Amino acid sequence: MIHPRLGHLTDSGMGLQPHVFLLGLLLLLGQGPTHAHTSPRENALEEQLLPELQNLKNFLFPCNPKKSESSVPPKSVHSVRPSDIKFVAAMGNVDTAPDSGIINLEKQNWTDPRPQQVCMEVVTVLSDIIRYFNPSVLTPVCTPGKRVAPHTGVEDLQVQAEELVRGMKENQQLDFQNDWKLITVFFKNSSQGHLCSSAQQQRHAAGGLDMLAGVLDYLHQEVPNAFVNLVDLSETLVVSQWDQGTQLSPMAELCRYSGETSKLSKVVAQWSYQESWNHLLASSKYNEQESFVVVFQPFFYETLPLEQPLHDPSTLALNLWNSMMEPAGQKGEPFSARERRPVKCPSQENPYLFTYKNSNYRPRLLKSHEKIEVRDGMEIRCPDKDPSDTIPTSVHRLKPADIKVIGALGDSLTAGNGAGSKPGDILDVLTQYRGLSWSGGGDHNLSSVITLANILREFNPSLRGFSVGTGKENSPGAFLNQAVAGDRAEDLPVQARRLVDLMKNDTKINFQEDWKIITLFIGGNDLCDFCSDPVRYSPQNFTDNIRKALDILHAEVPRAFVNLVKVLEIINLRELYQEKKVNCPRLILRNLCPCVLKFDDNSTELASLIEVNKKYQEGTHQLVESGRYDTREDFTVVVQPFFEKVNMPKNSEGLPDNSFFAPDCFHFSSKAHAHAASALWNSVLEPVGQKTTQYNFEYKINITCPNQFWPFLSTYRNRVQGYGSELPCRDRAPSASMPTSVHTLRPADIQVVAALGDSLTAGNGIGSKPDDLSDVTTQYRGLSYSSGGDSSLENVTTLPNILRKFNGNLTGYAVGTGDANDTNAFLNQAVPRAKAEELMSQVQTLVQRMKDDHRVNFQEDWKIITVLIGGSDLCDYCTDSNLYSAANFFYHLRNALDVLHREVPRALVNLVDFMSPSVLRQVFLSNPDKCPVQQASVLCNCVLTPRESSQELARLEAITQAYQNSMRDLVESGRYDTREDFSVVLQPFFRNIQLPILADGRLDTSFFAPDCLHPSQKFHTQLSRALWVNMLEPLGRKTETLDLTANIALSCPTQNEPFLRTLRNSNYTYPTKPATENWGSDFLCTEWTPSNSVPTSVHVLRPGDIKVVAAMGDALTTAFRARSSNSSDLSTSWRGLSWSIGGDGILDTHTTLPNILKKFNPHILGFSTGTLEETAGLNVAMEGARARDMPAQARDLVERMKNHPEIDLESDWKLITLFIGSNDMCHYCENPETRSAEEYVWHIKQALDILYEELPRAFINVVEVMELAGLHQNQGGKCDLPLAAQSNCTCLRRSQENSLELQELKQMNWNFQSGISRLSYWPQYLQREDFAVVVQPFFQNTLVPLNSRGSADLTFFSEDCFHFSERGHAEMAIALWNNMLEPVGQKTTSNNFTHSRTKLKCPSPESPYLHTLRNSQLLQDHSEAGPNVLSWAVPVAAGGGLVLGVGTVMAWRALRGHQRENPPISLRTMSF
Repeated sequence: MIHPRLGHLTDSGMGLQPHVFLLGLLLLLGQGPTHAHTSPRENALEEQLLPELQNLKNFLFPCNPKKSESSVPPKSVHSVRPSDIKFVAAMGNVDTAPDSGIINLEKQNWTDPRPQQVCMEVVTVLSDIIRYFNPSVLTPVCTPGKRVAPHTGVEDLQVQAEELVRGMKENQQLDFQNDWKLITVFFKNSSQGHLCSSAQQQRHAAGGLDMLAGVLDYLHQEVPNAFVNLVDLSETLVVSQWDQGTQLSPMAELCRYSGETSKLSKVVAQWSYQESWNHLLASSKYNEQESFVVVFQPFFYETLPLEQPLHDPSTLALNLWNSMMEPAGQKGEPFSARERRPVKCPSQENPYLFTYKNSNYRPRLLKSHEKIEVRDGMEIRCPDKDPSDTIPTSVHRLKPADIKVIGALGDSLTAGNGAGSKPGDILDVLTQYRGLSWSGGGDHNLSSVITLANILREFNPSLRGFSVGTGKENSPGAFLNQAVAGDRAEDLPVQARRLVDLMKNDTKINFQEDWKIITLFIGGNDLCDFCSDPVRYSPQNFTDNIRKALDILHAEVPRAFVNLVKVLEIINLRELYQEKKVNCPRLILRNLCPCVLKFDDNSTELASLIEVNKKYQEGTHQLVESGRYDTREDFTVVVQPFFEKVNMPKNSEGLPDNSFFAPDCFHFSSKAHAHAASALWNSVLEPVGQKTTQYNFEYKINITCPNQFWPFLSTYRNRVQGYGSELPCRDRAPSASMPTSVHTLRPADIQVVAALGDSLTAGNGIGSKPDDLSDVTTQYRGLSYSSGGDSSLENVTTLPNILRKFNGNLTGYAVGTGDANDTNAFLNQAVPRAKAEELMSQVQTLVQRMKDDHRVNFQEDWKIITVLIGGSDLCDYCTDSNLYSAANFFYHLRNALDVLHREVPRALVNLVDFMSPSVLRQVFLSNPDKCPVQQASVLCNCVLTPRESSQELARLEAITQAYQNSMRDLVESGRYDTREDFSVVLQPFFRNIQLPILADGRLDTSFFAPDCLHPSQKFHTQLSRALWVNMLEPLGRKTETLDLTANIALSCPTQNEPFLRTLRNSNYTYPTKPATENWGSDFLCTEWTPSNSVPTSVHVLRPGDIKVVAAMGDALTTAFRARSSNSSDLSTSWRGLSWSIGGDGILDTHTTLPNILKKFNPHILGFSTGTLEETAGLNVAMEGARARDMPAQARDLVERMKNHPEIDLESDWKLITLFIGSNDMCHYCENPETRSAEEYVWHIKQALDILYEELPRAFINVVEVMELAGLHQNQGGKCDLPLAAQSNCTCLRRSQENSLELQELKQMNWNFQSGISRLSYWPQYLQREDFAVVVQPFFQNTLVPLNSRGSADLTFFSEDCFHFSERGHAEMAIALWNNMLEPVGQKTTSNNFTHSRTKLKCPSPESPYLHTLRNSQLLQDHSEAGPNVLSWAVPVAAGGGLVLGVGTVMAWRALRGHQRENPPISLRTMSF
């Protein structure tokens, strides 16, 4: 490839001048111009420009000369390769027009050397390219004319030819008889025949050849072994009055084109002119010999020149070379004076210069223009072709036979360009066969020509407006087909205005009474030119221009049904263009649609065009589905999307089938028009939302009949039938005055409706056809049970459509299809596959939309918000039981509802129970032949793949129950009943579903979308009815079962009970929860087996590998006062309940670390039981212990292990938990110098050193100390005077709020935590493979547990309000266990002290080990680690913990600052 800098350097105005580029190319393409071949003048010029040439050093010539070399001299001109050329020459006056001004012919200096210089520049570039293949090529020659005054170009050419032949014969370095010569003859046709009408094309070319015959004959006779290029410079240079040289005839008839001539006509005419030359030369005597040939090299402008001459001869030379590298008749690269094309190389298959013979050239011009015989017709036999009994007044009740007028707007595809042209007759593409146009033509009848008009004439023979015959839009036969070839969207308003005026002024059209169908199709030309002006052809401008045209029709045309056909997917045109085996005029294609065809497949420009194409389609869809044109009963616009996705039709050989295209391979043939007409007709009858979006041209044409039971043209308001409901309510009035309480809210008071959730609420697949699995991705939001607003209740049952019967001004509902970001989604912010953790984002978006939208009075309007979430969480539960735990589900749901509660005034929230996963299993198990099991298993693996009666299925049912219970608990907590204008009501109708059974015993899958996962419209209808009924049922008596086959009648508010039901107006009291019997946990892990063999590395240690547990610490580890019920228990240590070492009972009743580990290894040793010292096991903790006591505890622990008869000290894996520091904090102020953080860490390290030296196979948990500074705050009630704190914690008693002592205490606390956090990275403990110290930071930022009233929950603490209760110990055990399963650097640094039996995490299949620094990937494998392995690990990990800790502390303190009225307690204050 040419170096990209080359293009930059040659840009006009900012790069090198042409001669600089020329010499750069001369120096860099080949061996460089040698002294033997360079004149002194050229050397001087080269030296003069040498500094500028340094910019071209990076230029790389792309061709490999060895691939095109020939070992044998060619015997025929048709096998001449570039390496065979020995001499390059040119003749003719090659010049560029002056930059400005007009030169007087009389004053022109005809001996001016510039033409000679320009000619030399062109041939030198050609010569230098060839020198790359043949270094011995001679110095090029450009023969000057001998004229001293202007005269005819033919005479001058003859003089130049004679001089050229004479010079070649005299050249001593040239073997005149045997060397191959490349001669280029430049001429200018003053008539500019390439811009003339088709009738003049061949005459101009033949006349030009006649004029050149003398010169060509002379060369033919005199010059052996010659390849002659014939170049008409009138294609590249505008012929001005000052430049008349080298013209064939100054008296020739001048052919000018008007500015109104379309781009198509210019392109086709120019191609025709060039093809005329090719045809003449291919059949001339110059193509018959083996030693001489003349080839016409065309220059096809990508943008036709008007007044822009060629300023860069080197560009001309490169384009000439590229043209020589392409077969005659297949030259596909348009000429561009502004853009330098890459240099083409000879191919291995065709390494020669192309002639007509070796190109297998066949002329495409046909002289026959007889009338085409159309045979694309068919018959339709519809049983009902009658019009309505009376002329309908609603467009939504319009039958085909009611249509009396047809019109069409658009571009050349609607004008019918080339529709009737014979194959190969490219000139005839300029003919507009409007009578064959798919949307507006009416030639013959349906039996011979398939068009929309001819189909409609089968229903109403008196139809008017269709076009017949050929002609432009202003021809008599065009009638109401006002499409204009070459038009773009910006031209549509003018077309619309002209169409309206024609209909108004036609005396045979009753403008007010006649029903009209108008088809609008535009956009191809916009896309083809998008890259030339992205702003002008932007999607927004495209949509705006269509809107302007539709607005004219909407404002002025009564009784009209408008088809807006989506712009087709144009990218497939590339397939036809790129397939060389298909005979297409690629130059025409490339020129008509450059932005689609000229870029590489993987280019950003092409990707941008594809995106714009999609946005064109989406923009028009959104425009129409906004409801803008459904404000009148007698007018509608319907998007017909069958062109949205179009595949290139293929023939029997698998090649693009060009029989569907006109001869230019761009426009439709009559065959394609017939297919498009049938597709349009069928789309008009297909219900909105179920229309075909991908048309296959290869299918046989099929014309459907209107549905006998619903014979109307489909609109947005009549699109769905059979899913409507009757609302019998007579009293539909709102409250006498706007209610201020949610408990006195009537249906008619609701002004805004919204919805949140997953794909069920987004409407995936609701309107999909039974077999259209791919369409399930379509979000039919307008049909969604809780937020859809399509059509009306008579046709579509949804909650908004029910509410609209009470309040016609309801807003917020969704219409049509699209995702949550589409404007027509409005306040339906559900997202497919959304999980509970994403609900917060939906809430935030919803709140912002309600605040910003002018249709919503955020403060005053009453709102119904329906929330349904949880199904997607269950579908993925088995992939990460921790992430999708019931506790996390509860947490995310609560946070989302909290935001609604805090920010949204006047709202009633429906919290809908989700569909049980067992329902989906039943559907799939009962219909394995209909349901796509494999695809669905990917989407919902955890529900569909477990075997019946398996443990996995039992766990799924348990977690489902836990989800449902958490929802009920959240609502019944009363958390959202604290405001008069807000309430959350659980609607439980979805909890139990009775599936429909067919007569054969199978489930009725018609209630489901094609994927068998999502509900169909039939299902959504029942959901809507059940939700409405639930909303009117009082709490305590709500229906919890949905029978899909039941006839669910819509309830009505009664006179005595006219309100939507809430807790208060139901006179209902939530049931009192029974006291929690124990603080046990449920074990839901699926992987609990130990390693296959006892591991030798601590970094692959599974929970099941642990054989021994032990603990060190103070009163919190001895479980001091954990279960105190009377004064005699106040000094008891309940070691069997201790969080880190207790083993009383089982996990179901007592949550401790050993009881969790027993699930993995029932034979674990070392845990404590009861309260006696004899049963303490390996719990060596002591009340009142400090860090200085840890070495002694470590020695005691080692001794106990060594003496334990059942412990194999060398082989058994040991888990030891060390938690100390509360007493150090409480007494540091007595002697700060001796109780520093350094001393604290030093003592702990001493203990760890003992364990390191004495114990093989050990995993050490070091738990960070809690903060004590909050103990000065009164806890309220019985804890007003925390005597224990005052007596046991000296430093806390001395500290007052905001005192320096308190700040010092906080700083010391932080120093303790910070110092201990580094122990995981201590180099000494990383040396052994069987030993690890891991800091567990869950106490670093501890949040206060609150009760349902928002105050501190004292059930976590013992009677002294200082030590932890059994409940507190259970929460500590859960937090420690979960920390152990989290990677270092990603560990939770705060607690979640809320009761849930399902909070325990499970080892993941990917990483089933207890996490250490190394297996957390924060440290290299020991075998790979270098000497400085810790230089990055310690600061990074410790710093990360610092940031997390500070952030969480600051956030908590900010929150605490807002709660001064009821100050909570920090659990950091509870450490001891």
